[in-house]
Amino acid sequence: MLIDDVKIRVSAGHGGKGAVAFNKTLMSLGPAGGSGGLGGSIYLLGVSDLSALGQFRFKKEFAAEDGREGRGQFRDGYDAEDLILKVPVGTVAHNLTTGADVEVSKVDEKILVAKGGKGGKGNFQFRSSRNTTPKQSQPGLPGESFDFRLELKFIADVGFVGLPNVGKSSLLNVLTNAQSKVANYAFTTLEPNLGTYYELILADIPGLIEGSSNGKGLGTKFLRHIERTKTLFHFISAESPDPVGDYETIRAELGAYSKVLLEKPEHIFLSKSDVVIDEKELKAKLAKLKKLDKGAIAISIVDDESVKQVQKILNKIKAGK
Repeated sequence: MLIDDVKIRVSAGHGGKGAVAFNKTLMSLGPAGGSGGLGGSIYLLGVSDLSALGQFRFKKEFAAEDGREGRGQFRDGYDAEDLILKVPVGTVAHNLTTGADVEVSKVDEKILVAKGGKGGKGNFQFRSSRNTTPKQSQPGLPGESFDFRLELKFIADVGFVGLPNVGKSSLLNVLTNAQSKVANYAFTTLEPNLGTYYELILADIPGLIEGSSNGKGLGTKFLRHIERTKTLFHFISAESPDPVGDYETIRAELGAYSKVLLEKPEHIFLSKSDVVIDEKELKAKLAKLKKLDKGAIAISIVDDESVKQVQKILNKIKAGK
């Protein structure tokens, strides 16, 4: 199960308090209290593992350690270690406390989300010509604490869209080393799958239905993953009695969710062409789709030539990156 939307609370560590102490060295006088250490901060770290948000499924609160207290003989307290939370690339962290958003867009990108408190000053820091034996110190400052919503939005080069059971996952498996579940029934794909075709990232989005933009079927849960794709591959099954109607249904749902999706470059495929025995019927359906897009082609995973045509399109996209 892919976890792509979770709420957590993060609390950075408090700073250590400063010490009140005096020099114990023989023949030496004066304040010698050290300052407190810094509280641990909390960072998000981008990783390529799409399942990384799974760690937040049950554990919702994360706290960094507090800084250590200052000690005598000028010894400052140790700084606490920072807490690093790994999240998939493409994660948007919505700060529910402040309303600010940050996005982790690259592998190994490190973003501060809660700053640790500063350590308090020891009495050594309060010495002066007028106060040679200060007895005051400071407590450590509190660390920041926020509620976050972590939302994963895929960053893919090509997004596969279409109604359920149109062969998207099958083609992804052929083009990449992905191992998406494949079966002859609707909603086989219940979560997005990714594959890599050389340097291109391909995203297989679970099948959409009429009303998806309003929450029907798998609803808007996965529509947001299409937002970040640069190009759309639109699949219409050759088994469909109304290929143009299927195309218009998906376009309507994409547009209802975000008009930006309708402006993305698109390629139309009449998929599963091997299941249509009547050659005239297949040509007639393809001709209707070509009126929408002259570049529309019929494809089948058992037809090497049609797969090569898809690869040529991918190679052009790759060359244009």
